[in-house]
Amino acid sequence: MYDELTRLAVARVPFLFYTDFKGEKLHLFKLDELEQHGISYQINTKLSSLNEKYLFQKRPVSFESYKTKFSKVIEKIKEGKTYLLNLTQPTSIECQLTLEEIYKRAVAPFKLQVGNQFTCFSPERFIKIENCRISTFPMKGTIDASIPNAEAKILANPKEMAEHIMIVDLLRNDLGIVAKDIRVDKFRYTEKIKAGKKELIQVSSQISGDLGEDWRSKLGETIKSLLPAGSISGTPKKSTVTIIEEIEGYERGYFTGVFGVYDGDVLESGVMIRFIENQDGKLVYKSGGGITLDSDAESEYKEMIDKIYIV
Repeated sequence: MYDELTRLAVARVPFLFYTDFKGEKLHLFKLDELEQHGISYQINTKLSSLNEKYLFQKRPVSFESYKTKFSKVIEKIKEGKTYLLNLTQPTSIECQLTLEEIYKRAVAPFKLQVGNQFTCFSPERFIKIENCRISTFPMKGTIDASIPNAEAKILANPKEMAEHIMIVDLLRNDLGIVAKDIRVDKFRYTEKIKAGKKELIQVSSQISGDLGEDWRSKLGETIKSLLPAGSISGTPKKSTVTIIEEIEGYERGYFTGVFGVYDGDVLESGVMIRFIENQDGKLVYKSGGGITLDSDAESEYKEMIDKIYIV
């Protein structure tokens, strides 16, 4: 299927794709076929959410359960098997909105709905390819914007700095596999995002490299080489993914996979976070955050819950 993605790119045929976390399940559709498959998307579209009242309840795993998994991650870090691991968990939610209604109301740069299977409204870009240059935008570090001096606090936090540096280093190396002239164009810039009734400040960086004029002829291989996305797995990537599967205790599925749209000229894509899945008629919201040796279990548990929002 990655070969077919390359074929369409070379032929300048617009398409949409999405993958699971590990990039093992790739789904590919020409843009003029999306409606018949029940797929909707929006990229870089700014919309105002509808301020209607609705019920929204979340039932996360207990702190005790989370702390047990958190402690296992810390042990793996102490053993030198990972340095940064993105620990996630599923949360059952109850909401009077359907997946389609959630998709329509959510405000985010990268939005995708796949029938009645899942929807995501992600603030995080995966890669952008334009004018032969590939850019990636790791997002690592979140704080409640209502905290006094929130931006200064998160930028000065040693734990957050160390975590972000590790992800930037990982993605510099990832881009180095597929591109040349790797640069960190922006380092640790902040953006505000809506998180339900809250605002969050998230910290990102921008890294880029030169793919060459023949980038379309190797697009499928390029995307496959970069999966899973480093910002939602960890480092070193291979051993960290193994630990994730061992400790998390559930299937991520398409959560933390990526989706992208190629318009015949430019490729835009996002990481599928802020993700809600329909499991046998019940909604499950999957969320989490990066764990390092300096992480605090209570703070990370709170961050996981803070990321469970709709509009």
